[in-house]
Amino acid sequence: MTMINVNYPNGRFTLEQRRLLAEGLTDAVLLPEVGQHCPPAREGFQVHFTERPTDYMAIGGKLLSDQPERDVIMINVLVMDGDWPNEVRKEVLENMLGSLTKVLEVSEPSPTWWITFQVIEEGSWASRGGVLSILDLLDSGVFTEEKMKAIRKHIEK
Repeated sequence: MTMINVNYPNGRFTLEQRRLLAEGLTDAVLLPEVGQHCPPAREGFQVHFTERPTDYMAIGGKLLSDQPERDVIMINVLVMDGDWPNEVRKEVLENMLGSLTKVLEVSEPSPTWWITFQVIEEGSWASRGGVLSILDLLDSGVFTEEKMKAIRKHIEK
């Protein structure tokens, strides 16, 4: 289960850009998380887009509405505990920045695009009427053998 929350000023994305980002941001996490592109695994991903007025966002202690226009985007990624060493986290973050850059048709990411990556520890995620474990999902057929071994090793240590 993965949740991606995208926060940005009103009007920053068009409907088509949100469509492309929903897919691109999901893909940015999917392969590193399960070890393969697996269409059924996509059902465990949610992307939420939240538009905010510029007087509800600030940089440097000043409301965006009181500053020259800035390209502000903040993304929070929440993933279930599993195999997330720093190099995999880095891959996810770079994939997300790449997706944003491609969809927004800019040459490089803005310094005001911020992405956080959080791992929700085992026993701290609920859905389907109860608490979930990443271990319960390993037999779903979406993870590669290599990923399953890495997740078990991490969780069962």
